[in-house]
Order: sequence, then C-alpha cells, then structure tokens
Amino acid sequence: MPVLIVGSIALDDIKTQTEKRLDLLGGSASYASVAASFFDQVNLVGIVGSDFPKAHLDLFRQRRIDLTGLQIVDGKTFRWGGEYEADMNKRQTLYTELNVFETFTPSLPPAYRATSIILLGNIGPNLQNHVLDQVEHREFVVADTMDLWITTTRPELLKLLNRIDLLVLNDGEARQLTEDDNLVRAARKILDLGPKYVAVKKGEHGCLLISRDQFFSCGAFPIEKLFDPTGAGDTFAGGLAGYLASLRRPVIEFSDLKRAIVHGSMLASFCVESFSLDRLKTLTPTELDERYRFFRAMSHFDN
Repeated sequence: MPVLIVGSIALDDIKTQTEKRLDLLGGSASYASVAASFFDQVNLVGIVGSDFPKAHLDLFRQRRIDLTGLQIVDGKTFRWGGEYEADMNKRQTLYTELNVFETFTPSLPPAYRATSIILLGNIGPNLQNHVLDQVEHREFVVADTMDLWITTTRPELLKLLNRIDLLVLNDGEARQLTEDDNLVRAARKILDLGPKYVAVKKGEHGCLLISRDQFFSCGAFPIEKLFDPTGAGDTFAGGLAGYLASLRRPVIEFSDLKRAIVHGSMLASFCVESFSLDRLKTLTPTELDERYRFFRAMSHFDN
C-alpha cells in the first residue's frame, strides 16, 4: 500500500538576507509527499483553494502522488510568509493566512483507509486524531508536531501519543513537552506518554532516535551553501515514512528506522540547497543514493 500523508499545503513567500521568492509551493504535506515519492507511491490528503497553481498539481502527479484525497474548494490557499536572519536557524513569521485550511477536515477516501504506513504531518492533533479514527488498518504511524500544539492543544496531543509508533519533533519541542532540558531524559519521558520511538531533530547537528532499550545518533550531512531551510523537517519525515513503506514489512524494526532516518536526512540536505521544492524537483535517485553511500562511508569508523 502507498504511504498515507496528511498535512498542510501552502503557498509561501520566503525572504532571506540575499533573496526574496513569492508564491512558492509549501506546506508540510507538500514537502513530505515529494520526499516520500522517491521511495514509494503516496496517497495525499490535504486542502487547497481555487487559486492553487496547476503546475503544482502536475508536480504531485508526476511524482506518483495520488490526489484522490485532495480537496480543491473555492477560496484562497493557505499562505505563509517568513524571513530568515543571517543565521538561518532563526526566522520570523511575517504573516499566516489560513484561508481554506481554517475549515479543513481530513476525509479519507475508502481506498486510503487500509494503509500500512501513515505520516501525520504538522497539523493540529485534533485533525491527526480524526485521521486515525478513519483508518481501518495500520502497521506504523509517524506523527510530527510543533510548539504551537504543545502549548494550545496539549490534551489532544497526549491522546495522539498513545496511538502512534514514532513521534518526530525538534529539540526545543522535546524540552517544551517534557519540561526537561536533557534531551535523553526528555525523549524517555515522551516514550512514557505512548509512542514506541522518538526522533529528536537537532538541525545542523542531526537527529537522535530513541526507543526503550536502544538509541541511534545520526549526524547531519554538511552543507556549505544553505539557501532555504523551509520544509527541511517535513522532507526528513516524508523521506523516513516513504522508505519504511518501501520495505513492505509487517513489522518495523529499530534497524529499519535507523536507515530510514539516514535516508530522510539525506533528502533534507538536498532540500535546503534551493528554495521551496526546487532542488527535490531536479534530484535524481542516483544522486540520492550516492550521497547516502558517501555519508554512510564517512560515518563509519574502525574499531
């Protein structure tokens, strides 16, 4: 079964210290779906307005992304604008216009309801729970979250954590959720809330994967020219979920997750090399495989 991805689809205006781009394809589901499509077919659930460019729809279709679950309604597509400082770890949100996304209620087509691998993108936990209510069969559920949901919808988020296998969040969010500054302790506290695994993203310092009895620390691929970090985390999650779906295994092991995290990290490293999804559009499977193999070789050390 294709991987099921639910999340936001947006039009972004991005400003850096050297350049400004308008009306870019954005949103958690957009980045995640294109990333996952490098490994498997994707069923996309989201909402856009009547102003959504046809070129973006064509891109989804070219990438083996099924759009049966995409709602196209009258009105304007969700829009977001952000500006990055010279240190691109810091950005300011200039505006957020929910538009049609404000009334988004995910509805799964019948063919989507028996899905092995599910990625719940960075949307409200009430919507993430609503998606799981519609699923008839699932083998592995990945969920992303953010500081906003931790602050404003904590009860729904805690409910969600009891229903998923892997929670993906960044280091600041892990500390915020658990009120613990130590990332290892924070991850273990999150495990106590329900999920089997926690992946803590640390930006340019990589990712930490923790289970009850195992851990894996994945470094980040060194990037010399960072153009636009928007969507890197969603690309990581999408690549991870797509790789897991491609395995066609009834049970996901820790070793599978380790490889999935490396694949997701490599895709994210390509994503930031240009604005929006421009680099992912031109990325070839050969380039991705070469970077994966190079990173694996450079990360290995002899006893």
